[in-house]
Amino acid sequence: MPRQYPIEKTRDIGIIAHIDAGKTTVTERVLFYTGVSHKIGEVHTGDTVMDWMEQERERGITITSAATTCFWIPTYHNDDKKYEHRINLIDTPGHIDFTVEVKRSLRVLDGAVVVFDGVAGVEPQSETNWRYADEYGVPRICFINKLDRMGANFEKDVQSIHERLTPYAVVLQLPIGIEDKLEGVLDLLTRKAYYFEGEKGEKIIEKEIPANMKELVEKKRHELVEKIAETDDKLIHAYLEGKEIPVADLKKALRAATLKVRLVPILCGSALKNKGVQLVLDAVIDYLPSPVDLPPVKGINPNNHNEETRKPDDNEPLSALAFKIAADPFVGSLTYFRVYSGVLKRGSYVLNSTKNNQERIGRIVRMHANHREEAEEICAGDLGAIVGLKNTTTGDSLVDPEHPVVLENITFPEPVISIRIEPKTKADQEKMGIALHRLAEEDPTFRVRGDLETGETIIDGMGELHLEIIVDRMKREFNVEGNVGRPQVAYKETIKGKADAEGKYIRQSGGRGQYGHVWLKIEPLERGKGFEFIDEIRGGVIPQEFITPIEKGVREAAEKGVLAGYPLTDLKVILYDGSFHEVDSSEFAFKIAGSIALQEAAKQAKLVLLEPVMKVQVIMPADFLGDVTGDLSSRRAKINAMGERINVRVVDATVPLAEMFGYVTNLRSITQGRGSFTMEFSHYEEVPKSVAELIIEGKKK
Repeated sequence: MPRQYPIEKTRDIGIIAHIDAGKTTVTERVLFYTGVSHKIGEVHTGDTVMDWMEQERERGITITSAATTCFWIPTYHNDDKKYEHRINLIDTPGHIDFTVEVKRSLRVLDGAVVVFDGVAGVEPQSETNWRYADEYGVPRICFINKLDRMGANFEKDVQSIHERLTPYAVVLQLPIGIEDKLEGVLDLLTRKAYYFEGEKGEKIIEKEIPANMKELVEKKRHELVEKIAETDDKLIHAYLEGKEIPVADLKKALRAATLKVRLVPILCGSALKNKGVQLVLDAVIDYLPSPVDLPPVKGINPNNHNEETRKPDDNEPLSALAFKIAADPFVGSLTYFRVYSGVLKRGSYVLNSTKNNQERIGRIVRMHANHREEAEEICAGDLGAIVGLKNTTTGDSLVDPEHPVVLENITFPEPVISIRIEPKTKADQEKMGIALHRLAEEDPTFRVRGDLETGETIIDGMGELHLEIIVDRMKREFNVEGNVGRPQVAYKETIKGKADAEGKYIRQSGGRGQYGHVWLKIEPLERGKGFEFIDEIRGGVIPQEFITPIEKGVREAAEKGVLAGYPLTDLKVILYDGSFHEVDSSEFAFKIAGSIALQEAAKQAKLVLLEPVMKVQVIMPADFLGDVTGDLSSRRAKINAMGERINVRVVDATVPLAEMFGYVTNLRSITQGRGSFTMEFSHYEEVPKSVAELIIEGKKK
């Protein structure tokens, strides 16, 4: 079956933003203008297409990324079908507890539209998402939304983007009017004003620039042209000679600079008032990449460990990445994937090169939020979902068995909070295990583990809301009720010094005995580096087959912790000596010897406790500033900055997670219900001695 849309006319983009910047509202307008939906869903009335989960509609927030496909002919080509483009669109969550959704979406997208609130400008989650986009080198455009709101300030928003995100953002549009007087938007390149008429803003009227804005437009256009010309050798000569550069050349140079993330175009409008969204779609086509505009994807051949590339071409060997697993109530497990090269066909066999096992491709579907359309095949550069894969999880590569390659995986942040959970009735026991297992398959930042000492089940996640949604989904989707304990902080242990120690496990009792003997050195690693095991055994002092069991014993001991039963992290373990017995040595004996040696060495290496520290931003009316900062200080907070926006004060601080439980209720009572805050994980740091003693005592009890 030939491709319906040439790959050059495909765009794989995501919409990312801080919570409440209007991301889902923008997406709903996109679906309406592209003809996917015939009415506009609104977040406040709970009938949006992309926020389809009950929990999303109740809370008015996005929890899972929803994917959809739509088609767009740029407005300046009107209805000429030959200019139609296919846009695969992912609407991602803004709440920090669901960062995993943004991160995995950005890994497989070619471009992003970053939405900002016209009053608040750059907010904490915008910064986090921007960092992820930088990490994956994703070209992006900015849309300053909500300029119809009271207190909106376009200039200030642009300034906050320049100061906090990138100095390379360039203004392409200006708003005509502001707040309740917002009438339309003005394009600096074409020097045209655009007004949006009709009930849903579907009619675009092009007019001349309002007389009172002519001077400002020329000044801003001059700045824009200079920035674009600086990225192109040909244009800079024309610019310096004072020549008028054709708009088509400026657009071409701006596209090239945006693809290399050397410039980031800024657009503006109000999605709720239906102003400016069609021009954002035009900009997606004009400035964001098609799959062929980006360098070929790289991977490692598992057979010879050489790096190989795959071009975005249907004739190349198949390479695809699974970026999300979703439990669908109607079809079971859905694996979302992106094809980088080749064609994924129904009924074919593919190799999961990450896990080295084969999978058969049964049904393939194209997703429209939670609706599905059957597909025979998905070509290079496209997104789709496979029903019922057995062993594939997030980040796995699905490739042609004849030409194996492992694509770069997705790394996720570690969970920082845990709660104990038990089924309400005995009958729920088994169902709860299945439900939690399914939800953990879906979400790499959610973990389930058993506490060996108490026999209880513990679930770990990114925040209170994250775990609350998990428990809620367990009840609604799997009919399992659970009793949950109080949230606990995910502390960790680490060492500050170096040490070495011996581990011996010798048992002699009639018949064959047990003999394992190792010497280990341990030293601290930089914060956040995790755990490293190095084998420096030479000359067969310990036979090769016992090295893996030693490492296993060491890792299990680190996982259990030494000081207070929390996982040991950020350390390097070097196995450098030991001995073995021809008859009595066994894998079991060496595993235990490794475990003993690690515990002994850790006790000598200045053990300390680490705690997760959160980046917190609190917004409140000016009258409450003193009370709020006083309260934060009592929670061991470090206040990093204080700023102001129209009528409100903003405090940025870092606070230990342990001090933030129940903060929402406290903040409400201090600010008479008028304060709000956002919180996201920042880093782990050492717990003060006095606090650590209390934690260790509590753990012993």
